[in-house]
Amino acid sequence: MSAFWSRIVVALVLLPGVLGLVWLGGWWLFGAAVAAGLLALHELYTMARGLRPVVIGGYVGLVLALLGTELGGVPWLLAGVLSTLAVSFLVFGFSDARPSATAAMGTTLLGVAWVGGGLACLLLVRDIPEQGRLAIFTVLLAVFADDTAAYFVGRAIGRHRLAPTISPGKSVEGFVAGTLAAVAVAFFALYEQGYLETWESLVLGGAVALAAAAGDLFESALKRDLGRKDSGRLLAGHGGVLDRLDALLWAGPAAYVVLLAVS
Repeated sequence: MSAFWSRIVVALVLLPGVLGLVWLGGWWLFGAAVAAGLLALHELYTMARGLRPVVIGGYVGLVLALLGTELGGVPWLLAGVLSTLAVSFLVFGFSDARPSATAAMGTTLLGVAWVGGGLACLLLVRDIPEQGRLAIFTVLLAVFADDTAAYFVGRAIGRHRLAPTISPGKSVEGFVAGTLAAVAVAFFALYEQGYLETWESLVLGGAVALAAAAGDLFESALKRDLGRKDSGRLLAGHGGVLDRLDALLWAGPAAYVVLLAVS
């Protein structure tokens, strides 16, 4: 089976369950976020094994960050992320191995802040009173539309490289198409819903599009630096879990900040 059709099959199998958990929200979505976050973090730490990340510290920090978010919002999210340093230093101090402390703890904290923080912001969007379900589905659909439009337009007419030293396959034409698609989704999803003004929905769509593209390029830069093409093979044609989450891990925080600012 080609990579293209593998992507389609995996999406058809997983998407209904994921959307169902997002619809339910609460502890159901929290459980899904923990599972996805641990898998993504495992992939990152596997790619960066040469830097000797403190894996246990990262896992504990991610779970505490998501648990803190679910129980207490942003202040406890921050407490969970910062706990990574304490746990990592404790594990590092009792370990017989002596890798670079800066590289080990820096990589560990990067994973928790990036993966845990990004997923936590998606939980915060879902927990917005009364409008959380509408907001999170808008963000997810905008990112999906962005990724789909950028992929197909880039393949069809992409001629100008967006970031050739980081990700040669991405084009300016695909980026523009993806941005327009994300803005359109945000506009039509929120039009006359009594939640955001028209200009606010356009700002949200633009922020999500820019953040999604940046998140994709961010992971590409890390993979290039670590000498990897995909973060894993768990999702067949999609690569690894981190490959599927990369755009959302930046789009979630961007969406939450915009919604916090305008609502």
